[in-house]
Amino acid sequence: MADLKMPDINNIIIVGNLIKDPVIRQTTNGTPVANFTIASNRKFKDNFGQWKEDVCFVGIVAWYKLAESCAENLKKGSAVLVEGELQSRQWRTEDGHYRNVVEIKARRIQFLNKREMVLSDLETAGGQFGYDSPSDDNGDEEPDTKVNPENENEDKKDDIDDDNDASEDSSFDFGFRDLKL
Repeated sequence: MADLKMPDINNIIIVGNLIKDPVIRQTTNGTPVANFTIASNRKFKDNFGQWKEDVCFVGIVAWYKLAESCAENLKKGSAVLVEGELQSRQWRTEDGHYRNVVEIKARRIQFLNKREMVLSDLETAGGQFGYDSPSDDNGDEEPDTKVNPENENEDKKDDIDDDNDASEDSSFDFGFRDLKL
């Protein structure tokens, strides 16, 4: 029997609200990076039929123009949809202890309070800036951030196959129609 290889898939999509304003910094070579934490709520019924709520706090990191856009447009309480990948980092504290953190490296962020904006750095430079942390040798290059107004999709609506009318019949709009996942 041939050895089966698991595919290398690391893709996360999460919706939540910022618990604090984003913090933007620059690396030593001037590359902007934004860090913020979102709270994602999950509602469920317990064994007694009572509604409960579970909150998950998740750290987000965004690079380049995506980071700058987050700093300009997001604040405490802002609702966002983040698509990215999990990454883990380790660092050493001043007292010599090692610390680890698992966070989401954002590839795309949709501002749900401003439904017309979808920010992504995937479309730039073949996605290289969205997947790799910056290094000192490419600090002068910055990817373009694409902003997609919701009305751009109006022109493309005629191109959609008529067999796919289920999305138009739905009374639920979660704000995901703009996303190209």
